[in-house]
Amino acid sequence: MIRAAIFLLLIVMPIGASSEESWRPLVTTYCLDCHDGLSEKGGINLEPLLEAPLADHRDTWERVVRQLDARQMPPLDRERPKDLEYATTVNDLVSRLDQIAAQRPRPGRTSTIRRLTRTEYGNAIRDLLALELDVAELLPADESSDGFDNITVGDLSPALLDRYLVAAQKISRLAVGSEPGRPDGRTVRLPADLTQEDRVEGLPLGTRGGGLIRHHFPRDGTYEIQVRLTRDRNDLVEGLGGQHELVFLIDGAQEASLELLPPKDKRDHTGYDADLKVRIPVRAGTRDVGVTFVKASSPVEETFRQPYEAHFNYYRHPRLSPALYEISLLGPFDASGPGDTASRHRIFTARPKEKETPEIAARKVLAPLLRQAWRRPVTNTDVDRLLPFVQDTMTDGGSFEDGIESALAAILVSREFLFRTETAPEGLAPGTPYPVADLDLASRLSFFLWSSLPDQELLDLAERGELSDPATLESQARRMLSDSRADSLVSNFADQWLYLRNLETITPDGRLFPGFDDNLRQAFRRETELLVSEVIREDRSVLDLLRTDTGWLNERLAKHYGIPHVYGPRFRRVVLDDEVPRGGLLRHGSLLTVTSYATRTSPVIRGHWILENLLGTPPPPPPPNVPALDDNTVSADLPIRERLAAHAGKAACASCHQVMDPVGFALENFDAVGRWRDLDQGRPVDATGGLPDGSEFEGVEGLERALLENPERFVRTLAEKLLTYALGRGIEPSDAPTIREVVRSAAENDYRFSSVVTALVQSPPFTMRMSDVEN
Repeated sequence: MIRAAIFLLLIVMPIGASSEESWRPLVTTYCLDCHDGLSEKGGINLEPLLEAPLADHRDTWERVVRQLDARQMPPLDRERPKDLEYATTVNDLVSRLDQIAAQRPRPGRTSTIRRLTRTEYGNAIRDLLALELDVAELLPADESSDGFDNITVGDLSPALLDRYLVAAQKISRLAVGSEPGRPDGRTVRLPADLTQEDRVEGLPLGTRGGGLIRHHFPRDGTYEIQVRLTRDRNDLVEGLGGQHELVFLIDGAQEASLELLPPKDKRDHTGYDADLKVRIPVRAGTRDVGVTFVKASSPVEETFRQPYEAHFNYYRHPRLSPALYEISLLGPFDASGPGDTASRHRIFTARPKEKETPEIAARKVLAPLLRQAWRRPVTNTDVDRLLPFVQDTMTDGGSFEDGIESALAAILVSREFLFRTETAPEGLAPGTPYPVADLDLASRLSFFLWSSLPDQELLDLAERGELSDPATLESQARRMLSDSRADSLVSNFADQWLYLRNLETITPDGRLFPGFDDNLRQAFRRETELLVSEVIREDRSVLDLLRTDTGWLNERLAKHYGIPHVYGPRFRRVVLDDEVPRGGLLRHGSLLTVTSYATRTSPVIRGHWILENLLGTPPPPPPPNVPALDDNTVSADLPIRERLAAHAGKAACASCHQVMDPVGFALENFDAVGRWRDLDQGRPVDATGGLPDGSEFEGVEGLERALLENPERFVRTLAEKLLTYALGRGIEPSDAPTIREVVRSAAENDYRFSSVVTALVQSPPFTMRMSDVEN
């Protein structure tokens, strides 16, 4: 950790005679007792920096700037400079570092080869073949690094290659609509803790529970839909009292129904749901498949006296009615043809005719697909590589469409499709910065903003060499932000930055939080996604992520928050009263839950999360062999502040906890599932908190106010997260001048989201690259 000694180095460093003289009074005032710590601090040898030129160690001094700007040095227990002195010091050093960066840019080096992530692969299939699929059923998840899953994707193991081969064959068959050798099946299992007593969004009024899934039907024909019902530990179907009607829908229209009657033997439900299946004629294409129950009316009094919204646990809050366990689709049976699908329209732009041979037609079909899939102009030689797949298939008795299917599968496992490559021009010395080629820039831009392939407009501009023009680049970025494909910034970027994906693995203790279920889990996630989407879509200030007087709520979430007059599963924007403690990210159940334990809140995790993801100043990792809080002999009946005080009192723990804990304490009015509370263990909640700069405040409102008093810190952190996500590499000290310029540029436009993005995509790290360094 860089401590107070760095402050001494900063103020005596020879960056100009006048600067050195101006800092001497500060040496006397603050750092006379720091001389003994000049050798090694935080793994950095500081002694050589005293006389060395600033440019020789700018990475180290960038770290110094970060520590000073966060007011994390000198330590809190020592006399510290005033804010004006801090600001003067930081501004002077930043000015000098920025001048050096302008004269000697270091854009950093991205990986030469990067595989598409699972999300990018799925989006690429959607945009290339007009085919919507859940690729999570085909490919494994990617490992995360530096907060995102597009960092460590440089390899392709044999096992993963097999998965891609199988996926390519299935995808090409579905896109073309060829007839499978046998009916194809898919099973979707609903979450075990999903309450199914109310209507599911997207299903008709007057229904309850069930599921709505998006499914691609490859051919016109008859398909079988089968369901299984949830069972308790005694293998009995849950909630099976009285008569129930199960309905099957395609694109919202009811196609079939089944009647459920109680079994004759109430103690034996063996095989009860074995034949809950129907066969329905369906036209080819991607459609919404719904299976749900007709909702039985219940007295108003009965509705109001239910103690919990959750109903899925047989022993605590059992289901009141039958519920779906899984939905299976099988088919086609009696297929009549491939139908008229969006995929076939996209693919078959030409067919063999009397005067047009299969080879000519195949070239017309494959050339535009190759151009978009490989993200560059294609030549006749490129197409020649694929023609044998068509020709050999037809020679073996297959049709022209069968041949195109084989060629598509080859495209989807080709190196040019699965991998993004960026290579330096020939003749460059190792470590030399150079502008990224326009075609590579098009891929950078599209995978950043869309998590998908460049479209035709981007490729056209890149091929003409016009995309690298700053004005064109900004115009394209704004165009792409207004496109629906920019929703990936929510579902891919924000879901990882804000830990929303972690919600899937969060299960609070059912004894302490019996009202928690998957409905609430998904509502938490949707609330935060809608806020981020609103800021992006309306191009609002990114500070509105922290400050807003509106919320996105449905009935389930509103009840959890204690907000009245919100009904139904549909999310809507609600203007919040002043006394309602909801609004910005710090008040969202999603963030508050993923930063808690299953049984209690964690000011440590919450404080660490805020420091890392909102302020960009994470504390150092804990020293080894530090016991967890529960391993200490501290009474579990004490409020968490008192329990942590005993833990942080240890010398090995204090240095980190005095930075993290005060930040997290400000959120103590929210329990482990985001509910507001005034008491903890029967005592009033103490939500007094503070930041590493020594500022103190009360509660979440005070924390928000403290963050917004220095908005550039939050915007800087967001810009760093966006740059990490955009480039597929971690932030380096050499990126700091770029980040500062992005923040300054965005400040001129009230920190609007588009101003952050457009500044990033025109920056040296995004538009340039360092040539490979020799080992």
